[in-house]
Amino acid sequence: MNTLPCLPCYLNGEFTTLPNARISVMDRGFIFGDGVYEVAPVYAGQLFRFEQHMARLERSLHECRINNPLTRPQWVDVITQLIASYTVSTGATAQNIDQLIYIQVSRGVAMRDHVMPTDITPTVFVMTNQMVPPSTEQRQQGVACVSADDFRWAKAHIKATSLLGAVFARQISFDANAIETVMFRDGYLSEAATCNVWVVKDAKVLGTPRDNLVLEGIRYGLIEEICQAQGIGFELRRVSRAEVLAADEIMLSSATKEVLPATLLDGLPVGHGRPGPVYAKLYAGYQDAKAQMLRKAAS
Repeated sequence: MNTLPCLPCYLNGEFTTLPNARISVMDRGFIFGDGVYEVAPVYAGQLFRFEQHMARLERSLHECRINNPLTRPQWVDVITQLIASYTVSTGATAQNIDQLIYIQVSRGVAMRDHVMPTDITPTVFVMTNQMVPPSTEQRQQGVACVSADDFRWAKAHIKATSLLGAVFARQISFDANAIETVMFRDGYLSEAATCNVWVVKDAKVLGTPRDNLVLEGIRYGLIEEICQAQGIGFELRRVSRAEVLAADEIMLSSATKEVLPATLLDGLPVGHGRPGPVYAKLYAGYQDAKAQMLRKAAS
């Protein structure tokens, strides 16, 4: 039996623990997957690029016509309390454990009807748990990915809780003993099941456009900033499957992976089959951004 850990969480105005958190079976998040979510990293007790995560949450809520149930200061207060509660409940200290904050807002509780009700209160759930980063071996050797057609819906820019398409996509790579499934829509790169995908060709970083076909990861802005600081070319455009297969480097980015090299795709080596120099610069720049954030918080 899979028993939930007794970790702190927040549900509809109350702090509780995961085993004790309860929602109605008529919650539209449960019935329809009618809700949105956000995942934000926490390093040494400090939220990383939190303003950008909140802005994306607000965009997703707006797209789904769900009113934001909390003000920005209220969100900060809830999350700050959970970060502190997690370290107390686990006996850890903020300095030696990194966390992931998970936020979910559903439309709320109503009798089952596909039409969006306008007179209900959103359900708010927030939890935190330990972040499990890629291993040293994965960073040094890179990871394996497989490819598949993107069979998901055409509103991928919404970070929605209805994630069955992503579940199917991730299962494809899991069954192949790979880390991720790199997806293509009509012959062009979209994204992976749980992260964004970046292609390097001739020392230039290529990514998919900010549109409705991909979820714009928070790392989009950060990777662009690092490229500018390092003098690395950066371009967002349609990237063909042929370009991906001929890439010098392929990288994955997400809150948990940060930036991670993919050195195998469908069993074939990417470039020279090992992490490349652009990845090394982006990873170093990412760590610098984290360090700068912590220095600023300490000052």
